[in-house]
Amino acid sequence: MATVLDIAKHNPNAAPVAVSEAARAAGFIEKTAELTVAAGAAPGGASLIGLTRGQLKDSLSQIGVPERELKMRVAQLWHWIYFRGARDFAEMTNMGKELRAKLAAAYTLARPKVVSEQVSKDGTRKWLIRMASTGPLDKGAEIECVYIPEVDRGTLCVSSQVGCTLTCSFCHTGTQRLVRNLTSAEIVAQLIVARDCIGDWPGATPPEGAFVPNDGGRFVSNIVFMGMGEPLYNTDNVIAAIDVMSDGEGLTLSRRRITVSTSGVVPQMERLGAEANTMLAISLHAVRDELRDELVPINRKYDIRQLLDACRAYPGLSNARRITFEYVMLKGVNDSDADARKLVQLLKGIPAKINLIPFNPWPGSKYECSDWERIERFSEIVYRAGYASPVRTPRGRDILAACGQLKSETEKLRARARMMAEQGIGAEGVYAVGNGE
Repeated sequence: MATVLDIAKHNPNAAPVAVSEAARAAGFIEKTAELTVAAGAAPGGASLIGLTRGQLKDSLSQIGVPERELKMRVAQLWHWIYFRGARDFAEMTNMGKELRAKLAAAYTLARPKVVSEQVSKDGTRKWLIRMASTGPLDKGAEIECVYIPEVDRGTLCVSSQVGCTLTCSFCHTGTQRLVRNLTSAEIVAQLIVARDCIGDWPGATPPEGAFVPNDGGRFVSNIVFMGMGEPLYNTDNVIAAIDVMSDGEGLTLSRRRITVSTSGVVPQMERLGAEANTMLAISLHAVRDELRDELVPINRKYDIRQLLDACRAYPGLSNARRITFEYVMLKGVNDSDADARKLVQLLKGIPAKINLIPFNPWPGSKYECSDWERIERFSEIVYRAGYASPVRTPRGRDILAACGQLKSETEKLRARARMMAEQGIGAEGVYAVGNGE
């Protein structure tokens, strides 16, 4: 039986967690969740959006669909929900009126609510999404999801937790309390919402003036689990969501175009590779344990040696399925020539790409981004050693949608407004839709 590494505890009265520097220094690595939702559950219960085939089968059984019809009816629902993007059971014309009426009486095709949408000057879109309530103590969890379009691809950055388990010192999301894990249905629903918003269904069109890929393919072609949360502290739901996203009769995303990023939850890495068969990204960010202990405190549990051993053993690892190592460039912290050379030494023998990420500022951060000349020098050393070392172009900085900037509380909009004013970003840099209710 697979090990479940779900740290959520039921504590609805827990106070918000403020991660102080003293707490970090004292070894504060992980936060405890305030609420627990069973793995695979669909909070709210009524909507069929995001459900797995097994969950759809159970839902049909509950309204009296005969056992002999279940396989066919699941396939029909699957097609309408995940291929067509149906919003109303009345659209499902290959089902009888009686069955459609039963479905409409018992369930909905409701999506999570888009509280606000922000659009960057570079075309990046960020949605603040409110999930259905899980009960009387929950007004509905809010998470952020980001769409990053390019000419030949569209990447959706999805969240796996409400808040984040971990306390990485350079990450805005790490300063937020951990509310709970997202269910597999809620993870899939982020893709459904994105496709609704950008017109990525058969017969649909994108919003006027929207930047979307123009190569004739899907507007969402890639998924990265790099939003809020640590995916491998929610492994059951992440794997179930990937199964839905990659199903060839529905959303049909290639598993090779799905990347799961982890800060280094070593015990779950082999399972991810074996069961999800996705690409893997590692948030490395340091080449010495003493520094990584500070930047990525989970390193105190699973140090660099253990992490890289797990990378070498990752199922399916090859030159065609390289691991991406993410390395945020922090001025005067981890960006020296010696750091670059040590990085190359550590990764010897691992088919890898090194993704250099200019640090994205957020209100209250103590770090600065490395100078561009320093980033180029670091990249050159890595490249000469035989590793691809692209520098990730910052996208959506003006709307705090870039790497490490996601944080779900709506009150941070005031801080964003101040930061934008300080940086001289005017109204042309971002617009918002929704009133934040």
